[in-house]
Amino acid sequence: MTEQFSWLTAIVLLPLVGALVIPLLPNKSGKTVRWFALAVGAVDFGLMCYAFWRHYDASQATFQLAEKVVWLPQLGLSWALSVDGISAPLVLLAGFVTTLSMFAAWQVDRRSRLFYALMLVLYAAQVGVFVAQDLILFFIMWEVELVPVYVLVCIWGGQNRSYAATKFLMYTALASIFILVAALGMGLYGDSLTFDIAELGFKQFPLGLELFLYAGLLVAFGVKLAIFPFHTWLPDTHGEASSPVSMILAGVLLKMGGYGLIRLNLELLPHAHVYFAPVLAILGVVNIVYGALNSFAQTNMKRRLAYSSISHMGFVLLGIASYTDLGVSGAMLQMLSHGLIASVLFFLAGVTYDRTRTMMMNQLGGLGQAMPTVFALFTMGILASLALPGMSGFVGEVAVFVGLATTDIYGSAFRLVTIFLAAVGLILTPIYLLSMVRQVFHGDMADQMCDLMPACDLDDLDLKAQGNQEAYCFGTDCVLPEQAEFRDANPRELFIAACFLGLIIAIGCYPKMATQMYDVKTMAVNAHVRAVYHEVFPEAFQASVQRLWSPAIAAAPSGDGWGVVK
Repeated sequence: MTEQFSWLTAIVLLPLVGALVIPLLPNKSGKTVRWFALAVGAVDFGLMCYAFWRHYDASQATFQLAEKVVWLPQLGLSWALSVDGISAPLVLLAGFVTTLSMFAAWQVDRRSRLFYALMLVLYAAQVGVFVAQDLILFFIMWEVELVPVYVLVCIWGGQNRSYAATKFLMYTALASIFILVAALGMGLYGDSLTFDIAELGFKQFPLGLELFLYAGLLVAFGVKLAIFPFHTWLPDTHGEASSPVSMILAGVLLKMGGYGLIRLNLELLPHAHVYFAPVLAILGVVNIVYGALNSFAQTNMKRRLAYSSISHMGFVLLGIASYTDLGVSGAMLQMLSHGLIASVLFFLAGVTYDRTRTMMMNQLGGLGQAMPTVFALFTMGILASLALPGMSGFVGEVAVFVGLATTDIYGSAFRLVTIFLAAVGLILTPIYLLSMVRQVFHGDMADQMCDLMPACDLDDLDLKAQGNQEAYCFGTDCVLPEQAEFRDANPRELFIAACFLGLIIAIGCYPKMATQMYDVKTMAVNAHVRAVYHEVFPEAFQASVQRLWSPAIAAAPSGDGWGVVK
């Protein structure tokens, strides 16, 4: 009975069923709905952990826990779910982040039924993206995810929430058309009609078709991953979204773009990837440097963190383009690490907003004295984001750097310039992040916080903060600005931050707890891509390229997973 149980179907459908039950619950006190939503999220996350612990074998690179029910046989559509080393850790990340984000939204008291129902629908959709084995089902889940995010930003956002939500919807919905086109192109090509990802892996597409499909998917996933120049929706959406929604945006939804690049572009279109890999590396460097430089210009705390996310996603592109086991594995680890780090930073930014009713750093200062616990937690998150050794961010970024530096595919000149520019972005990161901490928690009240209060004294813990009356629902509750008070982190907030930071430190000290879930799979994917590269470009051609770019330097050795470089 255990072997026949549809674990993945239960994991996807449980939050949807919970969302349908919410309108039927009594909610006079406002507590019933939030407790119910949190319980559904926690139970679903528990199901993930149990199913993967008992039935997932990390030593296998194949799809596991496979379920398939024919949906529309005439069109080749089916309810097909499965997980492997690429999707399993991201499913766990989605469950972990979304459950804690619902706990972070504990004070939502405006249309709470709708809020938590949308959060559960979003929970199901993003998990569905990671476990879908049918490309049309993948596209449907991808589209379903857009609706709750749009509504969550529109209703519980800041003053410009309508503009930000519309921009998010237009960018991501229009870009997702390329996913549908690619799915139809791959499924209809050849003698057999199939949208099953495992079966599509056996199809041989013409190079011209592969290049066309790869370019379209790169646009679709590039928008979600916030690759330059398709990134502009991200700062606006983060700037207006409530912090629980920002946690999911940065912690999970950005990773859907990286997942799509590995799952479809690398696995299904390896011949096209051979030609596009240098483009990915260049875009990765542009993301790293561009995101870092733009962060300096942001006075809004969440917008600065949003541009920081754009910069960090550049390392994912570098790892995917590296042609090394260590680089691809580092890209996966960077997605997991950034998902945790960005979530806790946006959560703590929301905690700060709940006290001050502003995200403008030039209106803040000296908060460390009034909120020492929040300051300590925020500082730990910032140190993780700037890749401090002992934190998960350090391991992921170093793996990408070493993987790119030891690849034998690119010439020495290309590798040198790429690594140098990426290192420049890495050096800029602590400057703009630590300056934010200094200004918010150590600086003086440089500007008037609002027209109502021309002078502020942080020693007065009953201090009423400012805010825009039109944006009173921005944050996790609907407390009016004049009712806000400075106070330190409460036990709920401390618990949420500790869950993230504890896992960040654990992965930083023992990265194998994460990498062992996917290393076998990423090594298999990279081996296949390298084999295709050597098929497309014979050794004689490779040698001529090496002599052209680095005539006096021999080709560098390639890395072998997380082991010693050979």
